[in-house]
This record gives sequence, C-alpha cells and structure tokens, in this order.
Amino acid sequence: MSSKPLVGVLALQGGFAAHADVLRSLGAEVREVRVPADLEGLDGLVLPGGESTTMTLGIERERLAEPLRELARSGVPMFGTCAGLILLDRTHLGLMDIVARRNAFGRQVHSFEEELHFPDLDGGPVRAVFIRAPWIEEHGDGVEILASVDGHPVAARQGGLSVIAFHPELGADTRLHERFLSQVRERR
Repeated sequence: MSSKPLVGVLALQGGFAAHADVLRSLGAEVREVRVPADLEGLDGLVLPGGESTTMTLGIERERLAEPLRELARSGVPMFGTCAGLILLDRTHLGLMDIVARRNAFGRQVHSFEEELHFPDLDGGPVRAVFIRAPWIEEHGDGVEILASVDGHPVAARQGGLSVIAFHPELGADTRLHERFLSQVRERR
C-alpha cells in the first residue's frame, strides 16, 4: 500500500482539475472518477463545484449513484464543494441529512467573497469564494453546521461527509483540503 492516500475527484464536469492540483500539492495521489470502476480502492472522494444538473445527469449516465452511496456507507470520507454539496443532499444522492437550495445567493453576477470562521480550524478565518452558491435550507439533528453567511448554513459535517457551499480550490488557503486529508489518513 502506498504511503500516499488515494483520493478520487469526481470528474464529470466542473472544477475537478483545481481540486486535484491542491490535493497533489498536499501529498495525496489523485484519481479522476468518471465511472464506477474508478471508485475502487479510494481512501477519500471530493465532489467538486460545477453545474449540479449536468453532474447529476453524468452520474445517472455512468450509473455512479449506487456505487457512490456504497462508498459513503463503507465509511470513505467525502468532501463536497458547491455543487458537491447539492449532490450529497437528501434529494440527490441522499447521503447527508440536508436539503440544498441551488443558486441561493443569486446568479453569477452576485458572486462574492466572505471571511468565514470555522470552529475547528486554527489560523484565522477562511476567505471563501461563492459563485452561484447554494446554502443549506434544511438539516437534520445529526448535521453539525460549521459556518454560515447571513444566518444561512454554508458548511456542514455529518459523520465522514463534509460539505461547503464555496470554492476552496480557487484560493491559496489549503486548510479545508488539509482537514479533509487528515480525516482520510485517520480512516486509513
């Protein structure tokens, strides 16, 4: 077994290449995931931002939904960013006890940056880039809300699943990817 964790990045559409670059820079081996066979042997999985409808159609076309659910049920950590948050909610893959509201902050022209404080991250606030971002409209009792904007949850955790409504791969701050990789390494 390699000393490097093997992390998949769902590569059907969206910002998968930028996530792969960050993960590699932090010492992970990265595999782009397009078909069910690509999930074999993964230590973790990132579901990136992109267009959630297009990604959902790709998941259906490639018959990835049930293999993704099985991967999560086996305890493999998953990190969903922006559209990845939507994909993990109750109405899509049904893996997290959340309901996402798509484009909650508005259209592309309403994109913005915000300083967010995470209770479990040292080093000050995270500069978060929101682009056509969702928020968490509803969540169950087992979901821990980690950050909010104007009272709307934008980061959460439930077991081995973590989601954020923004794009950490677009900035220089790698702490959220580092936290995810730490979770991946702990499970290994």
